[in-house]
Amino acid sequence: MASYSVRALVLRKTKLGETDVIVTLLAQDGRQLRAVAKGMRKPGSRFGGRLEPFCVVDLLLHAGRSLEVVTEAETVESFASLREDYDRSTAASVLVDVLDKTAQEGQTEERVFAMAEATLAVMADAPVSSLPAIVSGFLAKALAMQGYRPELLACACCAQEATGGRVFSLRAGGVLCPECGADDPSTLAFTQEARDVLQALLGMTMREIAEEPFDAAALRECFSLLRAFAAYHLPARLKALDFYAGSVFI
Repeated sequence: MASYSVRALVLRKTKLGETDVIVTLLAQDGRQLRAVAKGMRKPGSRFGGRLEPFCVVDLLLHAGRSLEVVTEAETVESFASLREDYDRSTAASVLVDVLDKTAQEGQTEERVFAMAEATLAVMADAPVSSLPAIVSGFLAKALAMQGYRPELLACACCAQEATGGRVFSLRAGGVLCPECGADDPSTLAFTQEARDVLQALLGMTMREIAEEPFDAAALRECFSLLRAFAAYHLPARLKALDFYAGSVFI
C-alpha cells in the first residue's frame, strides 16, 4: 500500500497492546488522522519524544486498512515548555481537546492548523498571566471556524441594532435586543465590557492577545460565555476546558 508525507500536530496518544500507541493528529490541511506508532513504548524507540501531545511533526505514513502506520517521524517544533510547565500544559490541553473533538477525518480546513500552531507558539513563551486570555481567544476563533462566530453588533434574531441588549443567546449565537431577549430561554447576561473583550479577541492575533491588558472581570465573563457557547453547540464534552475553568477561572 502507498506511503505519503504529512505535517501534523499531535493531539492525543492512546496505548495499543503492549508496546504500540495510537496517535491522534491534526494534519496541516485541518483534517484529523489516526495512526499507529509501532513499538513507541519500547525503551529506545525511534519515536520516543517525537509523538508527544503539542508536538508539530513531519511524518511518513503507510496507508493501512483501518489506521495509518507511522514509519518515520521528524520533529518540527516540540513546544517542550508546554509539557514541562503546569500552567502552560493545562492551557495547551484545552487547545488539543477542542481540536480532537471538532476536527473530522476527510474534512479539511487549513486555517485551523495555522491558528493552532500560532497559538501554541505564543503559549510557549508568553507570560503565564496572559494564558487565560490566549485560551479565550483560541476558543473564540475555533468556534468561529466551526461556523459559530458570535454576532456582537446587531441582534442575532431580528438584525436590529442591539446596543441596548445585555444578553447573549446561546441558541441564536449572538447578542439580542431587549425585545428578542425576553423570549429566549437560552440567554446569558452579557455586559458591554465583556462584549468589547470578545470583539477584541476575534480581531486580534494571538501575540496581540498575549500583550493586551484585559480587564480581569470582563475576561472572566467572556470566558464563561464562550465555555457555555461551546457546550451548547459542540457534540462532545470538553473535559480539558472544564478542568481549566475550575482551576483558573475561579
